[in-house]
Amino acid sequence: MTIIDRISWPIVVLLCLTLGLAPFVPEPHIWEKLKMLAAGDLRRPIDIFDLVYHGLPWMLALVKAVRARRQA
Repeated sequence: MTIIDRISWPIVVLLCLTLGLAPFVPEPHIWEKLKMLAAGDLRRPIDIFDLVYHGLPWMLALVKAVRARRQA
């Protein structure tokens, strides 16, 4: 059992909805950074850090879902 398996789904969902989407106005940070990445404008270190920081909860959810699917 890894640490990912020990994190409960409600915590993962809470992380995705708060840290993964914050700040909410004018648009979620992760969405802004993904648009910058697609446009090729993601160059500054702070923008790359923001993408990683706000993307971590979503990556955790993805990894947890894949692990749960494989164990079932």
